[in-house]
Amino acid sequence: MPSSLPSPASLDALPVRRLTLEDLTFCADLSEDRGWPREEHKWGLLLAAGTGYGIDDPSGKGLVTACVITSYGPGLAAIGMVLVAERYARRGVGRRLMHHVLAETGDTPLTLHATPNGQPLYEQLGFAVTGRAEMVKGRFTGAVAAPARTTRPATAEDLPAILRLDAEVFGRDRTHMITRLPSFADRLRVAEEDGELTGYAAAWPNMDTQVIGPLVARDTTTAQALVAALAEGTDRPLRTDIDVRHETLLTWLKANGLDSIAFNAVMTRGLPGLPGDWSRRFAPLTVAAG
Repeated sequence: MPSSLPSPASLDALPVRRLTLEDLTFCADLSEDRGWPREEHKWGLLLAAGTGYGIDDPSGKGLVTACVITSYGPGLAAIGMVLVAERYARRGVGRRLMHHVLAETGDTPLTLHATPNGQPLYEQLGFAVTGRAEMVKGRFTGAVAAPARTTRPATAEDLPAILRLDAEVFGRDRTHMITRLPSFADRLRVAEEDGELTGYAAAWPNMDTQVIGPLVARDTTTAQALVAALAEGTDRPLRTDIDVRHETLLTWLKANGLDSIAFNAVMTRGLPGLPGDWSRRFAPLTVAAG
């Protein structure tokens, strides 16, 4: 261990502080330090809509550790982007940050998506696995056509209906996140039948990929139609995180050129599982926000 690093006791004395949008570059640097994409666009959304926490590197070079909490009222908050700089890995700072976050959130039920490496720590902190998500990525070929469903670009007039559908499916009010989608996403589409909104989905840029999320739909065929329509508007590879219970959608995506990249455990603390209707919730806006 390099002698220039603070001792464990010194690390314990470093204060946890709130992060702001002014810390976006530091957060992106931390992502890059751990081999993740910089994801500045996503960090910007999370820091604007949520609450970031971090510990400054005593050397003055960025952050030791960081995470973001996205609150959905007293009934749920999501923890995401939990990162520790490589030079401080395995020194207890990630655990210390999580203890701080748990103290800040109190009795609020929590959720997060855990990698295999992070899952043991979260289990020690009282989280339990209540689901799984599969990340798939690739260039959408359209080789297996989507069933016929009517989709179209969303308009400002659709926003109230989108918010109502999202609250029903997600089980919590996400107005502060969903109203940011028109400026955050490259494309936002809705599905409708007989004048009723039956689904919506967004595609947003993340480094060299186009991420599809949220993906909310009445059924699998509607979800397929939304994905196919969004895929037509980009020449980038698609990436999305699908609830593994949606086996038909995953099979169709793989038949259209997307490959399985990773699995994350959906974990909760203080509630037996995510609220809402999983059968209509195909993909999150981002795993970092629940």
